[in-house]
Amino acid sequence: MKKANNRQHPVIGTVDLIVENLEHTLAFYINVLGFQVLDQTASSASLTADGKTPLLTLEQPEDVKPRKRTTGLYHIAFLLPDRSDLANIVHYFIQTSAQLQGASDHHVSEALYLSDPEGNGIEIYIDREPNTWKWDGDQVYMTTQALDVEDLLKNASDEGWQGMPTGTIVGHIHLQVAELEKTKEFYCEGLGFDAVLNYGSQALFVSKERYHHHIGLNIWNSGGAPAPAKNSAGLKWFTIIFPNNAIMSEAVNRLRKINAWISESDGEVTIKDPSGIYIRLITEENER
Repeated sequence: MKKANNRQHPVIGTVDLIVENLEHTLAFYINVLGFQVLDQTASSASLTADGKTPLLTLEQPEDVKPRKRTTGLYHIAFLLPDRSDLANIVHYFIQTSAQLQGASDHHVSEALYLSDPEGNGIEIYIDREPNTWKWDGDQVYMTTQALDVEDLLKNASDEGWQGMPTGTIVGHIHLQVAELEKTKEFYCEGLGFDAVLNYGSQALFVSKERYHHHIGLNIWNSGGAPAPAKNSAGLKWFTIIFPNNAIMSEAVNRLRKINAWISESDGEVTIKDPSGIYIRLITEENER
């Protein structure tokens, strides 16, 4: 599911993380995952796969605080363009003895799981063809089974892993939230996503245009947890990219109707979900 200029639904853009050690964390994203530096200062760095589109920003404030049990990031999910790319990085991880936390077949996708040096969760995945996904009405079927690594490696290319491929995007983001009732209202009634999979009172997956999920939301480790303190290590914000200003304005108006927290300044819109997670709303036209 690659970016497309003619899309009519919002997608996830850049993810901004606060880190305690910029140098160490940046080295991981460059040397282990193969991102390129787009911009860098003494206290921040922006990372890209195609040399022009920022996917991840790392910031180290002077007064950064260690992360505690709060709401925030569960994992960032980087979607690779092709199955051969996933096969290549698996082979590379085997060669370099990278520390993986999991390798799963979710029916709709095949995924690897690991963490960066500061414990931020990362998923690297590819989608199966959408026409093979199973739907029961408006609910998508997803499962978690062991990834068939032997079959996957048959798709490795001769050139092997050359770093994050140009077509890599943030396919989805998975969040730790405090509760799900108000959260569902915010993301579905407010932002306009559709609830495509419910795991009872534990997790919710939402998307647009029958994607398996653009945003995952769970309370597995965060039920009743507070929002992170200012400058706490972890997720600072992420962006949702709308196709145009009209569609974004409709979302903002819906958010107002449910009394969501909204800040508008110099044409920029920032919102905060019920768990204190900040989201920046932008459009294709003003994406940076």
